[in-house]
Amino acid sequence: MAPVSIVLLHSVCGLTADVRAAADRLSAAGHEVITPDLFEGKTAPSLEEGMRMREQEGSPGRDELLRRAVTATAPHSEKGLVYAGFSIGGSIAQTLALADEKARGLLLLSGTSDIPEDTAVDELPVQLHVADPDAFEPHDWLTAWYLRMQRAGADVEVHRYPGVGHLYTHAELDEYDKDAAERTWRTALGFLETL
Repeated sequence: MAPVSIVLLHSVCGLTADVRAAADRLSAAGHEVITPDLFEGKTAPSLEEGMRMREQEGSPGRDELLRRAVTATAPHSEKGLVYAGFSIGGSIAQTLALADEKARGLLLLSGTSDIPEDTAVDELPVQLHVADPDAFEPHDWLTAWYLRMQRAGADVEVHRYPGVGHLYTHAELDEYDKDAAERTWRTALGFLETL
């Protein structure tokens, strides 16, 4: 299939070298990749530091991050975007994809979000990659998420990676798992080829 346009949203660590490396990998496969910086240049060297940074006075809340993501992606939405994101970026990507009738797909890496009861999509391809277990994405939550996503009309795949950390695809973090990360990217690139 033809290359796709992807918006790739970062985690609480910000637009780090790991996110840029992921974008480079997707670009090398022929895709156009947009990487909005929702934290306006701020980055953190660990998940814990990123969470502390998000809790600081004056840090943007989820609604503000969503507004920034909409502003960054709106000029490209006519192309039919694939929305993708890591952790909180996945949560925001999901919100954007479910609201965009032209969305071509949704690629979630370690992050999901609530699904409004009235959500309806027309067989939107969705692929989730997640640690097993993941404190931020517990089993009960993921089971309910999967069923709600299917009920909304999405075509959902879930790939679980036992024994890895939450942001296991990020090479600069302690929780990086090379084997699981490589499996994730092989599977994700195959997914993108079908869109």
